[in-house]
Amino acid sequence: MSSANRSLKRAPGAYVFYIAGVILLGIVVAAFVVSLFWTPFDPNATNAGAKFIKPCLEHPFGTDNFGRDLLSRVMSASKYTIYISVAGVAIALILGTIAGIPAGYFGGYTDKGIMLLGNSIMCFPGILLALVAVAVFGASVTNVIWALGLVFAPTFARVCRLGTMEIKELDYITHARVMGVKPARIMTLHIFPNLVSQLLPATVIGLANMTLFESGMSYLGLGVQPPDASFGKLLSDAQAYFRVAPWLVIFPAMMLVFYILGLYFISEGLRVSLSKGGK
Repeated sequence: MSSANRSLKRAPGAYVFYIAGVILLGIVVAAFVVSLFWTPFDPNATNAGAKFIKPCLEHPFGTDNFGRDLLSRVMSASKYTIYISVAGVAIALILGTIAGIPAGYFGGYTDKGIMLLGNSIMCFPGILLALVAVAVFGASVTNVIWALGLVFAPTFARVCRLGTMEIKELDYITHARVMGVKPARIMTLHIFPNLVSQLLPATVIGLANMTLFESGMSYLGLGVQPPDASFGKLLSDAQAYFRVAPWLVIFPAMMLVFYILGLYFISEGLRVSLSKGGK
């Protein structure tokens, strides 16, 4: 029996979180995958004669103020939301790992210097730093990804630092140091693999938090730029028409909630199963 199965048997409650998370996340991911090959209509094609059509068979999510099919827009928006969150977390994870493991392993001035830099970033509201960075360098998907990656990197650095401080005291790490194994090899081959169980839940929850940040930036007009849209941008565009066409808010908000809740549930399932499995 695999370690994952043993962990789940010791924590059957994790199944509930996993199932709920997979269902909610699966809806958004399915929309993303299908949108790569097909959408009912061109997401950016306007039609002056089809403004504010209520949800119907032809337009299941209705149309917006430009006559664009909202289902197609939501499917297209899922691409940007998922892409930005995944790419941003990947950058944050790489930077955090590169900084956090040496900080925890070497300690001393290396630890103090790296953590001082991280704490300097974390002492400001993350969304404010991201907004300032995008405002300075320009509103684009690439700039949003890098801004969010840099803002979230200290969080992953802390996880890696604390985990490394625990792991480096284990007997086999001490033995490797005594045998003359170079620190780079120890950190890469011995410490990093043992941090995966701690980084996995942090990565999933980071995806959810980064999506919230990106949605807020797009809502303020500093994220995905027209005519393309993420879920946050769709909500921003729809706010002026909520009384006339509430479906413009309901469906993008529903997909955004599904994505974030799905990630939170999966993260909680990982936390429960890993904590129980370690006992």
